[in-house]
Amino acid sequence: MTPDTPADQRSPADKLEAAIDALPSGSVTLAEVRDLVGSEGLMLLTAFLTIVFLVPVSVPGVSTVFGAGILLIGVSRLFRLALWLPKRLERRLVDTERLRSALRRGLIWFRRLERISRPHRLSWAAADGPVRIVNDCAIILGAGLLMAPFGLIPFSNTFPAIALLFLAIGSLQRDGLFILLGHLSNLVTIAYFALLIGGGGYALVQFFQRLLN
Repeated sequence: MTPDTPADQRSPADKLEAAIDALPSGSVTLAEVRDLVGSEGLMLLTAFLTIVFLVPVSVPGVSTVFGAGILLIGVSRLFRLALWLPKRLERRLVDTERLRSALRRGLIWFRRLERISRPHRLSWAAADGPVRIVNDCAIILGAGLLMAPFGLIPFSNTFPAIALLFLAIGSLQRDGLFILLGHLSNLVTIAYFALLIGGGGYALVQFFQRLLN
């Protein structure tokens, strides 16, 4: 992209990079992020809120705030409503410099995925109607998994973020293969969380058995 490239001809990655560059210094709120992304579409905002989780950088409070934002985006798409954010969520502050650093590193992976995406591939999986309802529900599911209380466990944010990113790019590019990969990534995340819960439960049982014996 050149500086003279019209805004409506820029790729989603270029638009995300411009939004990252425009983040205010000090701290930023979810409302400010929403306004920076503008009216480009809810999926572009979803991508912005997702790429921070693609790298192992901890930004306190981000998974809850951004996950809730993505959840509301999914609900808005499902019911064809304008995006609404609760005041408390809008005003939640996130440190800008840590966020910008994580976003820039995650943007590298977004660009790589964008380059291998193909518009209108397996178009039936990116169609409107019942298929879109299923895809919107997948976004809601991915957001719920992102908000799960496993933040300190490796990949607990990364797996659902990958699912959401596939769904976002697939919707932006109308790439059905990416959307199917998003569904698959959601299933992988559920299996991973089930393993964590099952393993944790087994460890607790073993601990108490040894304690009682």
